[in-house]
Amino acid sequence: MLKGFKDFIMRGNVIDLAVGVVIGAAFTAIVTAFSDNIINPLIAGLGGSEFGFGFNAIPGNDATFLNFGALLTAIINFLLIAAVVYFFIVAPMNKLDEMQKRKRGISEDEPAPTDTELLTEIRDLLAGQSKPGSAGTTGTGSTIDPQLP
Repeated sequence: MLKGFKDFIMRGNVIDLAVGVVIGAAFTAIVTAFSDNIINPLIAGLGGSEFGFGFNAIPGNDATFLNFGALLTAIINFLLIAAVVYFFIVAPMNKLDEMQKRKRGISEDEPAPTDTELLTEIRDLLAGQSKPGSAGTTGTGSTIDPQLP
């Protein structure tokens, strides 16, 4: 049971996922610091009041403060993180995958052959091998292994 767990943990994609989580957490800390120290003061300054883009629903009760600036900051955080993930991880991986497909000769323009086309091709290949008198076959259609005595 422990061997199976070890094999699972040592798979490349699990390690890649762990590295991604650590880097994502570190990057989230950077974005949060940027938002708290740059974006929040700018949003509060644009709000025009002492509270920025927020207000007390019940005057004099700080527990009822509705902070729309914090929501706007969270949206900006999300957009920043999503943009970085897309432009630095998703787009390069898509480009790499495309280059690997091109190198292997796989084209997205060519449709994959249908089952019928593949079966027809296999039938034609088998029919060509089983003709009497053709090289490498006997008259019964079975192939001869040239390495057998």
